[in-house]
Amino acid sequence: MELIKEYIDLSIFAILGIMAFIALWCVIERLLFFRKINLDNYKSQDEFEDSLSENLTTLYIIYSNAPYVGLLGTVIGIMITFYDMSLAGNIDVKSVVSGLSLALKATALGLFVAIPTLIAYNALLRKVNLIANKYKAKL
Repeated sequence: MELIKEYIDLSIFAILGIMAFIALWCVIERLLFFRKINLDNYKSQDEFEDSLSENLTTLYIIYSNAPYVGLLGTVIGIMITFYDMSLAGNIDVKSVVSGLSLALKATALGLFVAIPTLIAYNALLRKVNLIANKYKAKL
């Protein structure tokens, strides 16, 4: 239990940090791709739409799962707090509230990763639809 207690915050924050980095990379990659896209390079509408929507699934997965990763950190943090309470003979309210507030930071970070990723995903999806409509109009 002490090993989990020591590394749970670091593990959850590392996972969410990696998710945030990947999301940011996907958004930047898509924006750069949209800037240099040439409609004449594609032979079919399906090929064009596949090319446009690349990396959007990754963003969808990240915004869908980041809150759950944060929630997992919170649940484990609360379990550790209750375990520590069970071992202590005299329960101190300050330590309980402190443990619970520290556990909730994982959920907050999960939402902090998920919300901007959701916004970026929806904006990129809209951009994909607009560019696809330009391609259809060109045909």
